[in-house]
Amino acid sequence: MPSTDVLFTPLKLGDVTLPNRIFMSALTRDRAVDTIPTDLMVEYYVQRADAGLIVTEGALITRQGSEWQNAPGIWNEEQVQGWKKITNAVHAAGGHIYCQLWHVGRASHPDAPQQILAGVPVYAPSAISARGGKFRFLPGAPGYVTPTELPDPWVIIKQFREAAVNAKAAGFDGVELHGANGYLIAQFLDNTANKRTDEWGGSVENRARFGLETLKVLKEVFGSNVGVRLSPCGGFNDVGMPLQDTLDTFSYFITEADKLGLSYITLIRHQESMDPVIDGTRRATNHDVVASYRHLIKNAKVVVNGGVLPQEGAELVESRKADTISIGFNYISHPDVVKRAKHGKPFDNIPNIPHLQGAGKKEHLDIGYTDYPLAVYN
Repeated sequence: MPSTDVLFTPLKLGDVTLPNRIFMSALTRDRAVDTIPTDLMVEYYVQRADAGLIVTEGALITRQGSEWQNAPGIWNEEQVQGWKKITNAVHAAGGHIYCQLWHVGRASHPDAPQQILAGVPVYAPSAISARGGKFRFLPGAPGYVTPTELPDPWVIIKQFREAAVNAKAAGFDGVELHGANGYLIAQFLDNTANKRTDEWGGSVENRARFGLETLKVLKEVFGSNVGVRLSPCGGFNDVGMPLQDTLDTFSYFITEADKLGLSYITLIRHQESMDPVIDGTRRATNHDVVASYRHLIKNAKVVVNGGVLPQEGAELVESRKADTISIGFNYISHPDVVKRAKHGKPFDNIPNIPHLQGAGKKEHLDIGYTDYPLAVYN
């Protein structure tokens, strides 16, 4: 088996030098309590602190009725203090950690407790409902609703900036803008979700404006330590454009984002698990995202995500198709991903599917979260 040694070479990322090129991808874990990060979350992240970079689960920038009712937030001081315990512990273990900043847009529900507490409607670029979705913690497990068109997008951009300020206070090394998976940034980019006729919709340039302006305010806080996560194929949360529209939109957005001096741009490849069947057909526009967009990235580091295993990851880095890789699902059930990759151990822990998310449980939240075994190393 060819060597994976290239994954264990240092990488300069923004202001820091990482010891390896295996990122831990953001994945919603649903273990916060009343939106506050917990001591159990500290344990989870420390278990995985030898990743080249940890990107946290999405941290909601404001109260939203997300499908993940126990997702953490980063809009108040109590949340900041909870995150600070995590960043301090990860740094003490020698790791680096970015906070993923998240607004779900139309993937909210008005009857969710956090949305009720927010006292505002479910906002999106346009009053167009996503198809699908399921809020399992609400009576009848309802799907998505028709959102309210966001009157002034600058209000949300300001909230992103405030969240970055909080992330700085919490001790994060940087922030990642969640621009993928059909959430708010992706909704603005996508011409099936964004039908605005003002400066925030219509042309490619106008649809890209919201995400680019958000990246600019994040850079005001974190300088070069800002990344962005993109899923050009769409699919999840009912986004996805015809192929030429997709290529035009993401080529423009990636080119302009790269001019801003970001630390990295993550390109998520097509994954069937993130490509729902809607009205009898797969929703995504499946195309080769690395071949389509990698050549446009001249300044930021390129991160490839989506079913990447260490062997393929080494090949991607060797061929300069990526600077580093990002592993998501396998990090749930393997706290020792880096060691397994280095020693050629398989990813053979079986995910505890019923307990992957906390799903509102109050007890034994460690099950399926922090209780996966390490491989045996001689």
